[in-house]
Amino acid sequence: MIVPRSPQIRRMVEYVGRPLLVLFGYDLAVVVAYKVMHWDFVALPHVPLALFGSAIGLILGFRNNSAYDRWWEARKLWGVIVNNSRSWARLVVSTVASPDASEQQAVRTMQVRLVHHQIAYVHAIRQHLRGLAPWEELSPLLHEEEISALQYEKNIPLAIQVQTGKLVQECLQRGWITDLQWSLMNTNIDDLADAQGGCERIKNTPMPKQYDYFPKLFVEIYCLVLPLTLVTNMQWYTPLGSTLVGFIFLALDKIGRDMEDPFDNTIYDVPLTSISRNIEINLRQILGEEELPAAEVAVRGVLW
Repeated sequence: MIVPRSPQIRRMVEYVGRPLLVLFGYDLAVVVAYKVMHWDFVALPHVPLALFGSAIGLILGFRNNSAYDRWWEARKLWGVIVNNSRSWARLVVSTVASPDASEQQAVRTMQVRLVHHQIAYVHAIRQHLRGLAPWEELSPLLHEEEISALQYEKNIPLAIQVQTGKLVQECLQRGWITDLQWSLMNTNIDDLADAQGGCERIKNTPMPKQYDYFPKLFVEIYCLVLPLTLVTNMQWYTPLGSTLVGFIFLALDKIGRDMEDPFDNTIYDVPLTSISRNIEINLRQILGEEELPAAEVAVRGVLW
């Protein structure tokens, strides 16, 4: 996610730099053909360009709103993961207990395992959505045999939840939690599973092809016709006016494309690395751990 504190003109230009350069060259060719070679037939002053521009603007606006809805829903789903992860750690440290003093160390070990499983789940779902391997993040959090059991799983976050559910069941069998507490913890796991399902729905359901193909086609046609309608009035200034207007439409088209897939591991995504790192810090603090990982910071205006 881009988080600059000031406008970055260079990045704005580079955003659509190549098609904008092509458009400028085409605009210049149209002016030369009209002014130098006297090809009057290239001018189309009577084309109702304003109407076309308004229609295309509406199409792009509708498409970009749909793309932003996907991005914002993804962020809200990760907000659910944040809240339920904190609630999970609070439930673990406040409910998993034993009146038997000889079991205090075992209870503490179980609390750490349950919270570490949740941290592992958060990192695993981040990597799962980005299509990356999670093993580097999981190795400090899970036992070796638990990681080995995950090697052949297709959905590693789900498999971690299954392991967590078995640990909760063990707590119930050993009398460290009551049936009501088990129900509360199981509801928390269900809520996390619902959020994961929502993220996977966004990840696995691309925007309809019509939303992808036709707006781009309309913008390209508009940019091709634009200098032909302006050259009569703007003469040698046509490349300036056409390129500026074309920049707006090209940028709007690209904005929608960049936002429609919030889990593609690009600079325009929801900052999953930062969110998951903050979750880990919060959960380790709830456990009382003092050695905490550093929070993610923006690198060159990008927060991952």
